[in-house]
Amino acid sequence: MRQIILDTETTGLSAENGDRIIEIGCVELLNRKFTGNNLHHYVNPERDSHEDALKVHGISNEFLRDKPKFAAIAEDLVEYLRGAEVIIHNAPFDVAFLNMEFRRLGLPLVKDIVASVLDTLVMAKEMYPGKRNGLDALCDRLGVDNSGRTLHGALLDAELLADVYINMTRGQDALLIDVSDAPGEGGVVEVVDLSRLDLPVLLANEQEAQAHQTVLAELDKSSKGKTVWRRLEATPEAA
Repeated sequence: MRQIILDTETTGLSAENGDRIIEIGCVELLNRKFTGNNLHHYVNPERDSHEDALKVHGISNEFLRDKPKFAAIAEDLVEYLRGAEVIIHNAPFDVAFLNMEFRRLGLPLVKDIVASVLDTLVMAKEMYPGKRNGLDALCDRLGVDNSGRTLHGALLDAELLADVYINMTRGQDALLIDVSDAPGEGGVVEVVDLSRLDLPVLLANEQEAQAHQTVLAELDKSSKGKTVWRRLEATPEAA
């Protein structure tokens, strides 16, 4: 599956009120692996950034003066995104800006270009309810190194989000052995699913069984004889 992790920087917060994209960064994953086929553009927004936005991304109006306008990169961007699952943190924000830029040029909207859009902010709120779920917070929580992120930058943020997404969705993939880097014919990716293997059952030895009984005795004492494991031992079919 082809996935594109996407981020933008803008002149302000409102596409509806005329704010524009000034930077776009995309990272490509194929079968959950980085391909190196990334996309990155600075864009001349034909207007100045708001002061608050400058404090966030640090991209000066002067720096953007000689950069291409969005119209010059739009077709390449559309083709790059076409048919992919696009992954964005706080997707409605970036999608609104992209759609506004596409409308100006008479191009299809994001939903008509990509296969789907996945919002990692929504995903994070479901996984970590009541916690901070900004990109920096997720990097800290998931062990992703964000020490180089002193200011927001579209490509850097997309790269960080790709690592965050992979960590957030690792799940059962941890049970798969990917040997795509091993020598093979025609670069075929081989994946071994451990769930199909007949794994041996290792029984507890006498010492381990005695330790188990000691723990159960302590649980019996503290629960006044209501240890669940004892009931399961008595009636194995309940397990």
